[in-house]
This record gives sequence, C-alpha cells and structure tokens, in this order.
Amino acid sequence: MNVVIVIPARLSSSRLKEKMLADLEGEPLIVRTWQQATKSRLASRVVVATDNERIFAVLREAGAEVVMTSPDLTCGTDRIAEAAEQVGGDVFVNLQGDEPLIDPATIDLAIAPFFEDGPPPDCTTLVFALKPDERHIIDDPHVVKAVLDTRGNALYFSRCPIPYRRETIEATKYYRHIGLYAFRADVLKAFVALPPSMLERTESLEQLRLLENGYRIRCIETTTDTPGVNTEEELEAVRRLFRARFGG
Repeated sequence: MNVVIVIPARLSSSRLKEKMLADLEGEPLIVRTWQQATKSRLASRVVVATDNERIFAVLREAGAEVVMTSPDLTCGTDRIAEAAEQVGGDVFVNLQGDEPLIDPATIDLAIAPFFEDGPPPDCTTLVFALKPDERHIIDDPHVVKAVLDTRGNALYFSRCPIPYRRETIEATKYYRHIGLYAFRADVLKAFVALPPSMLERTESLEQLRLLENGYRIRCIETTTDTPGVNTEEELEAVRRLFRARFGG
C-alpha cells in the first residue's frame, strides 16, 4: 500500500498574511509541518503541493519533495488531486500546511484502516469527542460537528449543534471534526470531478459532497487535539507550545 501525504500550501491567506512562511523558531511554518509529517510510520512519502515559487524554494532548501500545481485551483482538495496525478499512489492524505504541531501518530490513525483486512474505506477522517456541557464549542458555527453511525461512518457534518438535544440523554455524544482526510486514489479522483453539491454549498463543507454522492467517510476518534494557525494570536500560541515541546 503506497500512502502519500500531500500538504497543500498557498501563500495567500485571509487572516494571517503569508502564514506558510511565518517564522516558527527558525523555520517557516510549512517546513515545520512537513517535518512532522515525515515522522509518520505508515506513509511512504510526503509531498508538498504549492503554486508559489517562494514556498517551493524554502521547502527544497529544507530537503522536502515539492510539486508545483496550478494557481487557478480554488481549494486544497483540488491541489491534492492535481499533485496525486503527478506523484502516483494508492492512498492520499490531505494534511493542512498550518499544522506544525500535528502528532505523527494522529496522522497514522487516519491511514491505519487502509491496512486492515477487507475492502479499504473510501475515505477516512478524524473526530475529537466533546463533552455535552462544552456548549461554547458545540454552538460555535466555526467548529464543525460530526454525527456517526454505529460502525463509525459519518452520517453528517454540520456547523450546527448536532445532534440536536431535545431530550436530556446521558449517552448523547458530540464530536468535533478534525479536517485531516485520507482518500483512496480512485475516490479522490472521482471526488474532484463531481460538481459542488447542494449540502456542500449550504453548509460550506466540502466533505458533504462525498456523503451526498454515496461515498462513506470512516471517522476515527483521536484523543490528541493540536491547534492550527489562522491568526497572529494562534501563531504566538503555537510558538509557545513548540518551545515547550521541542525546546528553544
């Protein structure tokens, strides 16, 4: 099983200017993310997909494998799919470039189902359990929630607080979706060829295109939750965590 981690990296970002090149204890943010990804035990290869020459240059200097993709692509999954055509593989992991503290074991959680006996899943992703009293998270539309079936497959993703708690039931479970995906190669190719779906456009959640077209997304629960970087405040917080974890 040839598993390739692909990290999409654009220079422009809406809330933090040129965040992929932001300094994180002496290295650009994207380099730190790539370094963590290379520690995965189950991935055969780590590739960064970018449309920017500056990002390409700093990664090549660090020793990373980088491919150039079209500047006209509008989302990370399209960039992953274009890179996949160039590098080849059986399974492709979509790891966001702003995850410099990602635990390699967490990446491997999403990959592991592809090595199990039986037919491989269409797609896997990660979820993090929330407590029912964490209403500030459950009610936050910026936090994507997931509802699972008894086999761990996603029933739905939403920005709304799901499941809606009409009755107080002790066993009610809430999950926050963590946006790391692993796709079977043929599913990834089919996914990007499909038009945006009604649910996807309504919720502004790309993964709903898969569910709406009959694909299954297996959700694996993780107990490790690491912060990404979208704002200057988050970057400073990650710098502090990085120093505490790795020294410096």
